[in-house]
Amino acid sequence: MKIEIDEKYCKGCDICIFICPRDVFIKSDKLNKKGIYPPVPKYPENCTKCQLCVLQCPDQAISILD
Repeated sequence: MKIEIDEKYCKGCDICIFICPRDVFIKSDKLNKKGIYPPVPKYPENCTKCQLCVLQCPDQAISILD
């Protein structure tokens, strides 16, 4: 399984960080090209594929791939 965050769509709202019941995401410590600190999947092994992050992302920037 792989969790991808498309930084060209992500605006850094951090909803995925707060909504994830398994604390998969953290805020990056590096600015991206848009000048934001995007979320990154720090603990993908904790992911249960509940899709809450995908469903709640207002920018449709998150994909969970098998």
